[in-house]
Parts: sequence; C-alpha cells; structure tokens
Amino acid sequence: MDRRSWLLFLSLFGGISALLIALNSCGGGSPGGIGTGGGGTGKIQHVVVIFQENRTPDNLFQDPILISRGADIAQNGLNSKGQTIPLAPGRLAAVYDLAHSHHAFVTTYDNGRMDGADKVAVACEQGAPNCPSPNPAFAYVNPSDVAPYFQMAEKYTFADRMFQTNQGPSFPAHQFIISGTSAPAVGSPSFAAENPGGATHPGSNAGCIAPPSETVRLIDPTGSESQTMYPCFDHPTLPDSLAAKGISWRYYTPSAGSIWTGPNAIQHLCVPDPTATICTGADWVNGVVINQKAVLTDIANGQLAGVTWVIPSGQESDHPLTTDGSGPSWVASIVNAIGNSAFWSNTAIFITWDDWGGWYDHVPPPKIINSYEYGFRVPLIVVSPYAKQAYISHTAHDFGSILKFIEEQFNLPSLGYADAQADDFADCFDFTQTPTSFQTIAAPLDAAHFINDKRIPTDPDDD
Repeated sequence: MDRRSWLLFLSLFGGISALLIALNSCGGGSPGGIGTGGGGTGKIQHVVVIFQENRTPDNLFQDPILISRGADIAQNGLNSKGQTIPLAPGRLAAVYDLAHSHHAFVTTYDNGRMDGADKVAVACEQGAPNCPSPNPAFAYVNPSDVAPYFQMAEKYTFADRMFQTNQGPSFPAHQFIISGTSAPAVGSPSFAAENPGGATHPGSNAGCIAPPSETVRLIDPTGSESQTMYPCFDHPTLPDSLAAKGISWRYYTPSAGSIWTGPNAIQHLCVPDPTATICTGADWVNGVVINQKAVLTDIANGQLAGVTWVIPSGQESDHPLTTDGSGPSWVASIVNAIGNSAFWSNTAIFITWDDWGGWYDHVPPPKIINSYEYGFRVPLIVVSPYAKQAYISHTAHDFGSILKFIEEQFNLPSLGYADAQADDFADCFDFTQTPTSFQTIAAPLDAAHFINDKRIPTDPDDD
C-alpha cells in the first residue's frame, strides 16, 4: 500500500472504527466477518495472542517428553572459543539479565556460527551473590519452575522453529506483533531497531507519548544504526484491518506508556493529546485496556473480542530481573479461563515470547531477509480444540505467521509486511479432527490470585 492509498484507508475507516468496535465488543458471539482461510472453514472465531518475555527454546523447554518426540532442544552450546559449554540449570526468576539489543544479536549470531553468546553483556541484580555465574547465557530454566508450560506444550502443539521476526529487543518486537513491521512509515526501508532511549527520566513513557527527548535508533538496509527519530510511527496495523471489517479487538496491558504496549507508538491508534502524555484516540480508548488482569474477568463475563493480545506485567512476565516467577501460572490462568468457558470451542491461543533475551539457542535463523529480519528462535505453544495434539512443528514460523493466521481466519487483506511472506500455521491445526476436550492446566497460582493481586504492576526494565 503506497502512502496515498494509506491516507485514503485512514479517511475511509478511521472515523468509523470506534463504532465498529463498539458494535462488536459486547458478549461472546461471533465477531463478524468470519472467513474460511487457513483451512478453518469458520471454526475459529476468537484468536488470543499471549506475549511473554525473553526466552529461547533451549533455555525454557528442557522437557524430556518434548525432546523424546523430536523437539530440537540442545543441552550444550558453543562459545566464541570453540568450546562446548553444558547448559546449567537456573531459576525462572533469574537475578541477572542479558543484553538482547540488535548489536547483541549480531555478536551472538556471528554470521550463522551461533557462537557469540559468551560475549554478550550481563547485568546483575544489586547485591546478588556470585553474579554473574560462569557462562551466564548458557543456562536453562528448572523444569519445576515452568511445569504449566510443559503441560500445554505436551498436550497441544509445540513449535521448535518459531523465530522472532526482528533481530532486537522488546520495543520493535511489540510493533511486529500488531503490524508485522517496526518501520516508521509506509514505504520506509528502515526499521526501529532498538528500545527507545534518551529521555531524561528513567521509566518514561514510550511511543507517541514519550518525552520530547526520547529517540529510537533506526537500522537501514546497509545495517547502519546511525539515524534516530522520535518513537512515534504511522502505518497500517492489524487492529485497523479488524476494525474496518467490524471485528472486535482488545489489547490488554498494564501500562499505557510501556515499551511492551505496541499501540502507543502508532500515531493514529494513540492520537496523543496536545501535551503528548496521554493517548486519546477512539481506537485506543475502545481497544486498549490498561489492566492486563481484566482479560480474566472479561472472559468470565462472556466478553472476549475477536482478536486479543495479552501483555503481562513485569511480575507476570518471564523477563529476568523483572519476573517473580509467576509467568507460567499467569498464562495457565488465561488458558484455563478460556478452556473452561463457551469460548473454547472456537478459539485459537498462541503463546509466544517477544525476543530471545540473550539466552543461548543453537538454531540459526533459516534466512536473513534484510538487515533486520529474522531473529533467533522463541518458544511457541498453540492451544486450541483444533490444534494437533502432542505435535512438534518443525515448520519455520515467525510473528508474521500469527498475523497471517488471523487474516485468513477473518478474511482480512494482507498488511504487506512480515505477514505477506509468512506461513499460516497450517501444519499446526487439523480442522477435520474431533475437537479436543479441554483439561485444566495445573498451576501453583490460579486466576483469583492475579485478579486479587494488589501490587502495582511493574514496567519492563529492559535496557
């Protein structure tokens, strides 16, 4: 879509999108426009994307059952000296964080040799003893910490070839998951490559409500990051396509200004007020829910949008130095809420992680499309009554695959970004099978714990 077409798109649909969302956001019925793409023949009426933080398959899924079924999970890694390093066990709530910028990607990737993880920087929690440990990137999470993830992956579909589309950290990844790109504008050959920086106050808002001093680095086709810009972009997004067709969407997030809140960096979704500190757009007001826990009460009340993104608080994420270890229970509570409701029969849930977080992973991206796509593997679990059971997907997927699946299920046009070249998860579903009955996922914490949690949600500390 060229710029003239994009402007026409906005003029035609921008003014009525709030009305369309309002008409289709109440109750649990069909969201409208159900398509027959992706082999679903209209069987999927709700898609939920649960976006966790900063893990790789080698780090998070040392599951003997998955490995016995052929999941490509390594127990050792290669460092820059050519040494084989055994992956060491550790806690999900790690006391250190690893660099995961684009520069860290380039260092770790090392032209496909995947031997640079020992060169990435490490930040330790203040006062943490014996930190960093030797070979901090070469670690895996104790299975007991992530048992709910293992249950879901073993029961339904686990993908060992899910790749982060971008080669960098959270801010651009959360742009890719709603629009298939982090380009600042239609037709731009560059991408937002890093997390924003430059604001005078740590923890300042990101996106179109960031302080005036905030900037984000762009990566151009040569791989240079010499240019910067204010982190507020404008181009088509999947929420636009959904609203134009009268399909409801929701984006649950704990904070309006977080780098994990993708819509805040899209000008026409956010529509910042004159002080550029608050998003005021109709799409924002009707589609973005500043309370991630509300997804649980909305499901219980029979209100699930056609397409839903769920972003965790820092505590519920799996982000080192931020998580309290409750991420697996958080995800299980959402899956259980859907599974034990009337929505189960027509819902597809995609559980994935926004970036690799600096952890070692042995599989190089299958191809480098441009200066910024693709990144490293992240885990993916597909949960649905039509997801293949006990299945390991070896097909290459990326964030664009999630967008493409949604587009096909709801008969939406392609955005023309990562979705255009991605697969559609066809190998992960069997729409001819008898729908799988839901079995509650056992987890240490339940939905009531999260609903009643009175703590202030933390934003990411993702420098």
